[in-house]
Amino acid sequence: MKTYRLEFTQKLPIDLDTAWDFFSSPLNLAEITPKDMTFDVTSPNMANTKMYPGLIITYKVSPIFGIKLGWVTEITHVKDQEYFIDEQRFGPFAFWHHQHHFEKIDGGVLMHDTLHYSIGWGPIGPIANAMIVKNKINEIFKFRYQKVEELFGKFK
Repeated sequence: MKTYRLEFTQKLPIDLDTAWDFFSSPLNLAEITPKDMTFDVTSPNMANTKMYPGLIITYKVSPIFGIKLGWVTEITHVKDQEYFIDEQRFGPFAFWHHQHHFEKIDGGVLMHDTLHYSIGWGPIGPIANAMIVKNKINEIFKFRYQKVEELFGKFK
């Protein structure tokens, strides 16, 4: 099974407390996900929840072709104001491991994501990744980058 790695970085003109408060709230994920994915957090009682190890988050999402899928992730590791990791337990990927890192820098925060994933699907997996999946993930992170700039401003 082929595993892929993507990395994304963004500098935010906000303090670490503000960045951590926003990104460690599961409900804010929907706000920074493209609307065409109809991303809905379905876990109950998430309003005041912050990331913690063992947190299970359930979603409904339409990643491609408008097909609505269930997705379950577990927050496996958290180091307050430094990083958290989510791993898929059930969903559209054969493997999903997403690290979210935050670092205080002059003028704000550096946010760095490292994503490892596999789509499976045997010999057609690499073709599907090259033609659809990788592009879709890049679109999602491009949207997120733009939305985060809209919410917090551009880093100068």
